Amino acid sequence: MKKLLILAALATASVGQPAFAQPAPLANPSVTVQHRDLDLSTEAGAKSLDRRIWRAVVEVCGSAPDYDLQGKNDVRQCRADTRQLASAQAEQVIADAARPQMIRVSSIRK
Repeated sequence: MKKLLILAALATASVGQPAFAQPAPLANPSVTVQHRDLDLSTEAGAKSLDRRIWRAVVEVCGSAPDYDLQGKNDVRQCRADTRQLASAQAEQVIADAARPQMIRVSSIRK
């Protein structure tokens, strides 16, 4: 019974829409890449961060069906541009991790 209700809802929702209707894309989709658990001062940590960034790039740029050549090209360009920007951010994070962070302690008294 539950399956029938779901199928009926899907059938009702698709009435009057073109066969290849796609939901409208978000204006600027984004994904946060967590990295606090990685030791970015090591090569292994940096590689792990790079893999996480690639998965996020793929997620935010989406995909296009094989028959849509323009869509495929748009996705490819989105991935290249997005990865370039994300990689620049990652380089800064990695550089900051490689530098020893000093803690400055100052008296609150004059």
